[in-house]
Amino acid sequence: MRAAFVIASLESAAGPYPSDWLPVAMLVLIAVVFAVGTLALSAMVGRSRRGPVKDSPYEAGVVPVGDARRRFHVRYYVIAMVFLLFDVEVVLLFPWAVLFNADRSGFLLAEMFVFLAILAVGYVYAWRKGVLRFD
Repeated sequence: MRAAFVIASLESAAGPYPSDWLPVAMLVLIAVVFAVGTLALSAMVGRSRRGPVKDSPYEAGVVPVGDARRRFHVRYYVIAMVFLLFDVEVVLLFPWAVLFNADRSGFLLAEMFVFLAILAVGYVYAWRKGVLRFD
């Protein structure tokens, strides 16, 4: 009795037809074969030249100066985080602009003013803290 229940629960978890997963399995198989095939083909066909020029680091056509492991000032990271914060908030304006129309303009307009007010408070806070100074 218990074995029949386990088998029945496994069949229901797989869905009504296991063949429904056949396209997904084929797609995964094609992706794996393609990835492994291109890596193997490039290793077999491609030339591997080594030398001092090939092994040297490349920085936009300029010979690198100094150590790559030097420390950055914490302000760099704070500016990067503030940029990401405002960037994500600007991206949130696009769905609002798509939904904004004349029928529901009052509520959506008030909602956007609240959002922009919160954004402005964050901007003023960052400005007063000196985050935006590039000294």
